[in-house]
Amino acid sequence: MYIADTANQRITEWKFGASYADVVAYDVERESDVGIYYRPIDIIIDENDDSLIICDLGKERVKRWSPRNSTNIQTIITNIACTGLAVDRNGDVYVSDKWKQKVIRWRQTDMSETIVAGGNQRGGNLNQLHSPSRIAVDQDLSVYVADANNHRVMKWMKGAKDGLVVAGGHGEGNSLTQLSFPLGILIDHLGNIFIADTGNDRIMYWSPNAREGVIIVGGNKRGYEANQLSLPSDLIFDQEGHLYVVDTYNHRVQRFSIDPNMIY
Repeated sequence: MYIADTANQRITEWKFGASYADVVAYDVERESDVGIYYRPIDIIIDENDDSLIICDLGKERVKRWSPRNSTNIQTIITNIACTGLAVDRNGDVYVSDKWKQKVIRWRQTDMSETIVAGGNQRGGNLNQLHSPSRIAVDQDLSVYVADANNHRVMKWMKGAKDGLVVAGGHGEGNSLTQLSFPLGILIDHLGNIFIADTGNDRIMYWSPNAREGVIIVGGNKRGYEANQLSLPSDLIFDQEGHLYVVDTYNHRVQRFSIDPNMIY
């Protein structure tokens, strides 16, 4: 498991069963860039070459790092306040930009950039975003965005000018129809949405076209007990169906076994 260890300014790898992590990537320039801090906020693996694509919010850039050559760190996108990354089935990279309120697609073949969501200033209309965070792309190349400050998750179908609200969107709150500053999202092959509902300290599940979500983890007030979370910010499933949650303010990653009857 690779983790963007933001406050420690590094990427770590935790092998299964390990008690300690290995530092696999850090900013070799940080000593010379006085006052400019490396702040890795998200990370994905490019399965084409097993390289790591790193979202460096501190220096507003996206970098590629190869585990096969630890000195080969390439900056692929600059001038972007990146907060989320995704890769589609064609190998194109998607990046959310929290300051410019948009999501772009970056083609690796010709290094071109295209706006695929937002980009119409900050706002709450269907063609706008407000502090977009993590993103996901499905097999139809639709883009899902954790639209944090609008307390909703948006879906932009390929080529669409407006997005669709697929979770939340009823103002900030803790009812099953609401979200509070959602930061992390995950989409499965059936179109089900899993959300790190950050401000509510819980993980939510929304089936396609659902009017409300289901709490599958947390929701027991903010805390550090095994059944509690503190501002969760991201999530992922492994091949065995275990759910891993970035439990941000508890400085830990938690693993949960999810009952399939709860969500399918």
